[in-house]
Amino acid sequence: MGHFAKVVGGIVTEVIVAEPDYMATFIDTTPGDWYQASFNTFGGVHYEPNTIPKVASADQSKALRKNFPAIGFSYNKELDAFIPPKPYPSWVLNNQTGTWNAPVAMPTDAPEGKMYHWKESNQSWVLDTVGADGKQ
Repeated sequence: MGHFAKVVGGIVTEVIVAEPDYMATFIDTTPGDWYQASFNTFGGVHYEPNTIPKVASADQSKALRKNFPAIGFSYNKELDAFIPPKPYPSWVLNNQTGTWNAPVAMPTDAPEGKMYHWKESNQSWVLDTVGADGKQ
């Protein structure tokens, strides 16, 4: 089985699971184009299924179109990539990975159990301050 995404006007409108032989003979009379996708591909890297932490596959020829698509993703023909929606106006597309990068790298020094989130208004990463009770 494979995954296929329908793209209409540059936007993914549906994602299906089908046999490649079926898609090779499928006649779709509605507008749009179908592109094969790889369920285990993110950021231009194909990962072995069901591995935590993620383990890159030895065979990177399976890394189709940089990212597994979802409805609302765009398809960039020039990059041959499914691109997720832009999370913030200041973020920039990484053409190599098909993912968005913040204009400032996220710090890696968060205390255990804490994370950073992006604050667009001041273009910076902010340490989450949620306590054990779930309140800020």
